[in-house]
Amino acid sequence: MTARHELTRALPASGPPPRRVADLVGEAPTLPLRDEPPRRRGWGFRLVVGALVLALLVVGGTAFRVWQVARIDDRQPVDAVIVLGAAQYDGEPSSIFAYRLRHAEALYEQGLAPRIVTTGGNRAGDAYTEAEAGRRYLIERGVPAEAVVAVAEGSDTLGSLRAVAARAQQDGWTTALVVSDPWHSLRARTMARDSGLEAWTSPTRSGPVVQTRETQLRYIARETAALLYYQLTHASVDSGSTDQG
Repeated sequence: MTARHELTRALPASGPPPRRVADLVGEAPTLPLRDEPPRRRGWGFRLVVGALVLALLVVGGTAFRVWQVARIDDRQPVDAVIVLGAAQYDGEPSSIFAYRLRHAEALYEQGLAPRIVTTGGNRAGDAYTEAEAGRRYLIERGVPAEAVVAVAEGSDTLGSLRAVAARAQQDGWTTALVVSDPWHSLRARTMARDSGLEAWTSPTRSGPVVQTRETQLRYIARETAALLYYQLTHASVDSGSTDQG
């Protein structure tokens, strides 16, 4: 073989120069990165969410019960009709109080109880207590004086009902119909039973607190909060007047 032929064999064949491995790797198609799995929520987060859900259920359930009992009239023969006090002005019951007293009078006239018990103390400077104003109002409307008992103690529903329960024990009676506004009925009944009375409710169906839907919603919200507070503390949120509780 000639020297020319040997030189030709040593030379690389014509064509593109060989590529480096790095170039080939660089041109390799890149695979899409997988999304990282979401991080699991910690126990603290779950507890917070669970607590919020439970709180919503408790508040919602209580509000439903307030609304439900407000629609129930459990009138039946009892030992006494208890009228929860509300504002009075120089011995004259406010419109809310007057509606309650008239409802109690109707229950008495139906023969459901031999007595009506009016409740509520007074504020500083008042000449009359709510109980005394209520008793005078009923007597002026024709209810016999001996059938109306004024228990002029308590600045809130709980204090008034405890005073009535003590009077009931003294006089020897135990069962009662509690008269108040519809949205107040559940809390009033709960407090009466906790005070030792066998109590049911017969709420009023007329008056300022049942006239508009907005008023009703406002009182349902208020009573829901007040009942939850009472269940947690066994204390009343009211002060100064037993109007609405």
